[in-house]
Amino acid sequence: MNTPATDTTAGAKSPKTNRDAHLSKDGKWRSFPKVPGLLQYASTGTYFARTKVKGKLFRQSLETDVFTTAKLRLPDKIKEFRRPAAEAGTFKDARLLYLADLENDHTLAPESKRYRETRIAALLKSWPGLDDMKIVRISEAACREWARRFAAQFDEQNFNNTLGSFRGVLERGGLRQDDNPAYRIKRLGVKPTELELPEPEQFERLIVTIETSGAGQAHDCADFARFLAFSGCRIAEARKVTWADVDFERGEIQVWNGKRSKKSSHSLTRQVPIIPPMRELLTRLQQEKIPQPTDRVCVLGECEKSLTRACEIVGIPRLTHHDLRHLFASVCIESGIDIPTVSRWLGHVDGGALAMRVYGHLRRGHSVAMAQKVTFGKPAPENVVPMPKQGVA
Repeated sequence: MNTPATDTTAGAKSPKTNRDAHLSKDGKWRSFPKVPGLLQYASTGTYFARTKVKGKLFRQSLETDVFTTAKLRLPDKIKEFRRPAAEAGTFKDARLLYLADLENDHTLAPESKRYRETRIAALLKSWPGLDDMKIVRISEAACREWARRFAAQFDEQNFNNTLGSFRGVLERGGLRQDDNPAYRIKRLGVKPTELELPEPEQFERLIVTIETSGAGQAHDCADFARFLAFSGCRIAEARKVTWADVDFERGEIQVWNGKRSKKSSHSLTRQVPIIPPMRELLTRLQQEKIPQPTDRVCVLGECEKSLTRACEIVGIPRLTHHDLRHLFASVCIESGIDIPTVSRWLGHVDGGALAMRVYGHLRRGHSVAMAQKVTFGKPAPENVVPMPKQGVA
């Protein structure tokens, strides 16, 4: 049963209908005679659903402090409480139902579906025999033992996403949240990724190394790496850019957003500026290939092996395709572009919050240069020459 801890903060504003509300003796809860089963936690204003099923009391947050929203959510939550307990089906039975729902969910992108499938596959591989277990026999202790092993092998993000899929399968099998042992396993905190990006001269050497490797498509590999670094595109987005998307006159490239949710109302495309090195690259490619509007700008769709080999030769940490997107963002910010603008170029829709978390760092060379501008005290005017000390010729 989800019961909040005591909170002594000032009570939240009550809706108009609260003139009919009853306050509990301890002053913590408001109930509403006209809306049976609805409670409000007085100190925070959060609404809860409350009911009894076969003598057992259930109370769970409706995750809102808006009265009208709480009224709309209440019936579904009451139905959830009254839903029969899970039948003695196996984890495999529940998993197949979950995967069928996943496949039929029209709001999820194919990449999201595949990712969740890989998380379930990882769960099964890390827990031998799980598929044959009755879901009502899966204990909290067994879940904790699995979590200990899995967390030792995978990073925080993989752990959290696998745990989320685990919870979903058990829920699809009929376990209520209160009875679902996977909900008693805590998610891990995700630490910000420490990016190790090349300095400008290292990037130049990297591209030259790729271009002069002697491989059959060395020049195309180098150009693909340049395009990723000069545009900030995700690899899937870069593959779709055609010459019809390039507008030299307006100085923009139209990019089809690769991570847009099907439920999102945001635009399908975004405009990425043609920065000077990108203009130079596109101009050269246009002259060399004389392309048609429907031709893709990038002949290749990946250059991972060439990147890895070049990084080893140059002596810098390994870079991935996505790291070149990070490089674009970092260079833009270091060049003085404000983070909300860079965020829009990257296709983020959160006003820059994610970009601030990911790119709030600076590369070491830039950091050292900026540190030299920090002074204490009033700086001397540039036209003032300090007098020599007495006794010094």
